[in-house]
Amino acid sequence: MPTIHEQATVTATGRLTLPRLVRQVLGVGIGDAVAFDVHDDDRVVISRVSGEHEDLAIQAFLGVLARDIRRGKRVRQLPKALIQAMQTHGGSGVDPDEEIEGDVAL
Repeated sequence: MPTIHEQATVTATGRLTLPRLVRQVLGVGIGDAVAFDVHDDDRVVISRVSGEHEDLAIQAFLGVLARDIRRGKRVRQLPKALIQAMQTHGGSGVDPDEEIEGDVAL
């Protein structure tokens, strides 16, 4: 018997919404990837895909960026116009625990 039992319905387009509890247990949110492993006995195991990016160029760039930030190199304050735009449009009041309405494409 599973510890948690949740159900979801497949839409006409083959989409599936992961129930909130399952998303919370997996630690996934919008844009995160999950993997489906199908076993011979028809069991399907869903797991969170590692957050590491598989593109070597992106990994190298992110490594350089992280080193620069740690060393304080080429790091400067954001332009005032950008800060103002972020303050104006930020804080939209999104609740990450709120139910997702409609289909979610995985």
